[in-house]
Amino acid sequence: MSNVQHERPARQSRPSWLKIKPPSGENYKEIKTLMSGHKLHTVCQEAKCPNLSECWAARTATFLIMGDICNRACRFCAVKTGKAFALDIDEPDKVADSVKSMELNHVVITSVTRDDLKDGGAAHWAKVINRIREVNPHVTMEVLIPDFQGDKDALYTVLEAKPNVLNHNIETVPRLYQRVRPKAGFRQSLDILLWAKEKGFRTKTGMMVGLGETKEEVIETMKEARKAKVDVFTIGQYLQPTKKHLPVEEYVSLRRFDEYKQIGLEIGFDIVESSPLVRSSYHAHKHV
Repeated sequence: MSNVQHERPARQSRPSWLKIKPPSGENYKEIKTLMSGHKLHTVCQEAKCPNLSECWAARTATFLIMGDICNRACRFCAVKTGKAFALDIDEPDKVADSVKSMELNHVVITSVTRDDLKDGGAAHWAKVINRIREVNPHVTMEVLIPDFQGDKDALYTVLEAKPNVLNHNIETVPRLYQRVRPKAGFRQSLDILLWAKEKGFRTKTGMMVGLGETKEEVIETMKEARKAKVDVFTIGQYLQPTKKHLPVEEYVSLRRFDEYKQIGLEIGFDIVESSPLVRSSYHAHKHV
């Protein structure tokens, strides 16, 4: 990566294509009621996903396991941070039953980061995956995992449960890690993805743009991910969740998103999802 100094672009007003309608509709209300009844969390709600209304209307959701409090404080993320509670031993049953009640065909599971647990919660992850399969044998599954602090054994514990897609997000370009996700490491995240690929799994990663990165850095980051044999790459616009989080440095143009998609396909990814409102779980059922 280049050591050239990079000037931050001037701040811009939010463009018209980033206007997000509040969630609504009968399916949205039904799924929200179901989640509340089972005392489950979704990253759709916790991370203030802009696609919540669309996905819930289509009866899809991304389950957030191991609580709703993260040990880390990444400066882009809306999930609460602090001291986490004990794991809910009934959570595997709750998630599996909810998947059945929602009549889902494809499920995305993600979690908060639990550095307080010896295995980062990997054993709990495996229990959730296995229980979903027991109750819903037809379901395909994507898991969006934390980095487990680079613990290969923890990763293998999750992989032994045989998810269909292993997703772990690199989030941003290497130069911005200290500012955006200071407790993580770019190379560590690439290792997680490569180890999963070496075990024969379909892999996926994604990043945000608009945090002050350059076009050249985005392209180089995609190339590094492809060197780790990643199959699916997602790119979306960073949106500041609250005033306490990092500000948006740039609203990337639709033309640039299209350009990133074409470049990513030329680099060798099977699938590239690149547009302002793309998030990691967007169109996930197409990525199996």
